[in-house]
Amino acid sequence: MATTLKQAYKPLNEQTVVGLAQKLKLFSDYQNIKVNEIGDGNLNLVFRLIEADTGKSIIVKQALPYAKVVGESWPLTLDRARIESSSLIKSAEFAPEHVPEVFYTDQDLALTVMEDLSSHVILRKGLIEGVKYPHLAQHIGTFIAKSLFYTSDFYLHPFEKKELVQTFTNPELCKITEDLVFTDPFYDINTNDFPSELKEAVSKLWNDTLLKQRAASLKYKFLTRAEALLHGDLHTGSIFVTETSTKLIDSEFAYYGPQGFDIAHFFANIALNHASQSFHISDNLRREEYQSYLLSVIKDTWETFTAHYRELWKTEGVESATKLPEFEEEILNSIFTDMIGFAGCEVIRRTIGLAHVEDLDSIEDFNGQIELKKRVLKLGSDWVKNAERIKNIDEFITYIRSV
Repeated sequence: MATTLKQAYKPLNEQTVVGLAQKLKLFSDYQNIKVNEIGDGNLNLVFRLIEADTGKSIIVKQALPYAKVVGESWPLTLDRARIESSSLIKSAEFAPEHVPEVFYTDQDLALTVMEDLSSHVILRKGLIEGVKYPHLAQHIGTFIAKSLFYTSDFYLHPFEKKELVQTFTNPELCKITEDLVFTDPFYDINTNDFPSELKEAVSKLWNDTLLKQRAASLKYKFLTRAEALLHGDLHTGSIFVTETSTKLIDSEFAYYGPQGFDIAHFFANIALNHASQSFHISDNLRREEYQSYLLSVIKDTWETFTAHYRELWKTEGVESATKLPEFEEEILNSIFTDMIGFAGCEVIRRTIGLAHVEDLDSIEDFNGQIELKKRVLKLGSDWVKNAERIKNIDEFITYIRSV
């Protein structure tokens, strides 16, 4: 790893990022470096540097001191760059095949130099286009099982676990989740974003006292339960894929939280894509077949996750409680119930909150889009309110089919 370059923070541009690469000796020929700023997210600059003669490429990701989606009126901590790089490095200890390799980090410049994943595509875009990824469920289920177990009290010495909790304390980005996922969508707050045609459905949601109580309970779990290291924002836009490879990116929201959170966000976004295919795929047979594939991704991911988690619990657990089979079942049941509630919050906020999903918003039939969003809001509400009544993954999938 290159020596740290101590200097004051300043946003990079296409010229200065080449100078940085030269100082770090990342290429051999700096006269023929092609640079593109490819960031399409809300929080960062992302540069791809390619050496013309060799084709060697890297990604330089730099945090901005504000949210791009709003502007400088929404300041953000630069420490999230440290959180992200530390999360990737930690994940590489137990699942290096599922995260980009980190080559260099600089806390002063709030940047990370990492592996270029241009051979991959963003999962969300692939799913909207109806592409199947045969290893996706196995990869995600395995990664989440390893990530949760290897960063938990069931595997780590208590001192090491508590040190990691401190390392990944992430108050500013957690506050974004607390507001945009668990609070704002359930109240008449100006960060919400939806067309007037949804006003009646949204007003019904805002007046549902039970829904708001259950959402508050889920928020409390998010605030207080430091169970394992989470990615923190594991939607289908944070996953790069090929037919044989799955890589998780954008982990600046990483922190210690409840174990059901990450898998809930993955499932919620798969469910939203499942619903949207009613408009993206016109052929009935092909649509039904692809929607069945999406449901199999959810079921296979859950079954892969539980199988790997059980095996790690059995073979590598160090906490005395891992010798109690009944306690293993209690933990997995708790993860499952939490997952359903968290998934419901994610579905609601992706429909009427600040940050939407292309799966729904790209539907050209506006009236159809509105009707689908009404159904999706009901799905999310049902999950939040009925989480404890849903007993297994097949019942969870039945709700998705109903949309």
